[in-house]
Amino acid sequence: MKNITKIIAIATLIFMTSCGEDKKETVDNRPTVNVKVSTPSSENGNFITASGKIEAVQNANISTRLMGYVNNIPVNVGDKVSKGQLLISINSADITAQKGQVDAAIIEATAALKNAEKDYNRYKILFADSSASQKELDDMTANYDMAKARLEAANQQKKQVNAQLSYSNITAPFSGIVTGKYINKGDMANPGMPLLSIETPGNFQVIAMVPESQITQISEGIKVNIQVKSINQIVTGKVTEVSSSTKNTGGQYLVKIELDKTNVNLLSGMFTSVHFPVEKTNETAPVLIATSAIVTRGELNGVYVVSQSNTALLRWLRLGRVYGDQIEVLSGLSSNEQYILTAESKLVNGAKLNIQ
Repeated sequence: MKNITKIIAIATLIFMTSCGEDKKETVDNRPTVNVKVSTPSSENGNFITASGKIEAVQNANISTRLMGYVNNIPVNVGDKVSKGQLLISINSADITAQKGQVDAAIIEATAALKNAEKDYNRYKILFADSSASQKELDDMTANYDMAKARLEAANQQKKQVNAQLSYSNITAPFSGIVTGKYINKGDMANPGMPLLSIETPGNFQVIAMVPESQITQISEGIKVNIQVKSINQIVTGKVTEVSSSTKNTGGQYLVKIELDKTNVNLLSGMFTSVHFPVEKTNETAPVLIATSAIVTRGELNGVYVVSQSNTALLRWLRLGRVYGDQIEVLSGLSSNEQYILTAESKLVNGAKLNIQ
């Protein structure tokens, strides 16, 4: 019985040893991956970077001062419109009724003025012939002046009504494209509520927000590079306006950059990173790596680094701002570590590397 137990133990040990050797042989037989490596750089450290958003230089949100139901909206998003073209028609039956009343009041005031003028002229002649007293002439003069005032008041009321009517038929303030439609036929339009938005395409600017620690280094006229994040393209522009107050901007200063003409397909609302060529002061240069080397797993971002045993090791990172084709590493990678820039085949943890 003891011999049988000893034989089983020896067999088990031999089996486990052979499995370990097979496993080791499998690991050792993994193919070597040819890779190119790089080290983090900080060559963009002499730039101040701020986030921004593209918008058309000429744009407008269309609203009205009149409350009423929308009768008609003859345009849709994407339509080209000309200056003066009808955009929205709002029900104005009550304003139209007021206009009729004002027109009637003008007719009445005009007739009263003519009659008062005749009386005034007649009493002037009678007074010159000593056939009327001074008081009678003064009364006629006062009556004539009041008639003129009533007619003027009626005319001013007509101007007011006409101004209100102009808000019932809203026209395009300039030629452009409809970019937003926020109300439909039959809806109630309220004063100040955005109804449509239009813009003139082709001429864009970037609105960037710069913190107070950096705003003093930015001035009008400087040329800047702008990275459009969604399409990963670089365009150029010039600073045209630098705000001197943070009121209503959340403690940051507004900077406007007019973009140069470009063939890049830009759209309003695209987010950007603006690189101001201004030397940083009292700041640590950022650790930058190529964005093409980033590995994404769900919401995690990382990069493969070269381990001490010359194998691939996935390192998770906390990333910051984008600088063109590079991205800032806030933590997870030091400036003297090598990371894998490109690989000829798929990388996995522990893969043997052949650095080219």
